[in-house]
Amino acid sequence: MAGRGGVFNDTITETLTWDGIVPPECQPNPSILRLTANLTWVEAHEPLHADIDYNKTNGVGPGMPFANTVLNKDPNFGVIGLVPCAIGGTNISQWQKGEFLYEQLVKRSQFAMQSGVYRAMLWYQGESDTENQQDAELYKDKLKRFFNDLRFDLKTPKLPIIQ
Repeated sequence: MAGRGGVFNDTITETLTWDGIVPPECQPNPSILRLTANLTWVEAHEPLHADIDYNKTNGVGPGMPFANTVLNKDPNFGVIGLVPCAIGGTNISQWQKGEFLYEQLVKRSQFAMQSGVYRAMLWYQGESDTENQQDAELYKDKLKRFFNDLRFDLKTPKLPIIQ
């Protein structure tokens, strides 16, 4: 979810680098805002998670093309506020209620809700839970618990979660 599109291994410097290419579907739009790490609304642009998933090299992710697609389908939709929270390489256990990442997600979401309606959540996570059999087997139940806890804590029992 944090976006690794366009990230490559620079063999000269032996570091991961983003190529800086922003496809048309990921272009900024004044009607798409993002909540920064310090809880400020700014116009959204790639890499969307640069100040959230700051220990990794971020590139293009699914947030901007999703928001642009919504606006292309309904130009009267209004302003879309994206609330980046993703940290790449995390396990679903790190997103359970009481864990730091879960609590940050709730805090950022509650702040965003002060400015408008929380309409949906995009969820793209799980690769780290395939590394061993036990994590893979427990994933479904942990994911259900995460979704239920989040809806309860945000007081949005019918919050659509797009996975």
